[in-house]
Amino acid sequence: MSNMRNTKIACLLARFDSPTELMRAALKTNEAGYKKFDCHSPFPVHGLDRAMGLKRSPLGWIVGVAALIGASGALILQWWTSSIDYPLVISGKPLFSYQAYVPLTFAFGVLLAAIAAMAGMLIFNGLPRFNHPIFNSSQFARVTDDAFFVSIEADDPLFEEEKTKAFLESIGGVDVEVLQAE
Repeated sequence: MSNMRNTKIACLLARFDSPTELMRAALKTNEAGYKKFDCHSPFPVHGLDRAMGLKRSPLGWIVGVAALIGASGALILQWWTSSIDYPLVISGKPLFSYQAYVPLTFAFGVLLAAIAAMAGMLIFNGLPRFNHPIFNSSQFARVTDDAFFVSIEADDPLFEEEKTKAFLESIGGVDVEVLQAE
């Protein structure tokens, strides 16, 4: 018993029976002012991100800018090497023959976009995180089959164990579980 009191609470997890209930729970949780919560579903539920109050990710802009930087950098490098650094006129072609530069320009744009997408995804998702206490829940295994869950993190400013548990039950959550941090 004393061991349980020494461990820190990580989050509360509540199960819901349908995607409609999950959507309603997400909306009510957002309206209640909780910021550090997540919804878990075996399939995408359209509109759930809006109900949770999530903003559009800036990752698309970051990837687009990285692609433009990569393509521009490749084009400038090819122009500089063939027009300024080592100019050769071969068969009367112009020094800046951009048609020949398209494949490498495209490849560098795609390369930098892919690197930015991977790095941005890792940063925005807070990865690598090797384990979250939610995966220690025996009932959470059902999320890949037929269950819907809402979890509220303990570091949310509004989190108080008893009040948050009562809130999750009031919005239709069943089997509310307290998950301990390791």
